[in-house]
Amino acid sequence: MEESQATDAGTITTIRRRVDYSETDQQSVVYHARYLVWLDVARTEHLRVTGISYREIEAAGFQLMVSDLSVRFRRPARYDDPIRVRTWVRAVASRRVTFGYAVEHDGTGVLLATATTDLFIVDAAQRLTRFPDDVFARLIPIPDPVRL
Repeated sequence: MEESQATDAGTITTIRRRVDYSETDQQSVVYHARYLVWLDVARTEHLRVTGISYREIEAAGFQLMVSDLSVRFRRPARYDDPIRVRTWVRAVASRRVTFGYAVEHDGTGVLLATATTDLFIVDAAQRLTRFPDDVFARLIPIPDPVRL
């Protein structure tokens, strides 16, 4: 299974994984909080693929902080399912970026969940600040490829 790949000219990034037993509850359904980890991994990889890394952002004296999160669960993911998480930038402003996510069964393409996260950029003292120009230029918003 591929770890991650950029698709659609680098505007959508896809990560792939298989659901581990430790990620499921007693019904063999993925525990809801695991989706948050998958979103974080997918967002980090999207930034990396587009030429930005959390490490570089932090080395420059900035941090990204989640300010809002929404997940809509549509179908259950189950133990051993191959899944993919597609990530893209929905909107960007001088101090905030909104990411969109589609969690899908990688074998059937069935949409399992959709999500959004809003992140603010803050300085080392955790004061709201503006994105550095080079980071802002790489955050390219696109229309949602799925209905969120």
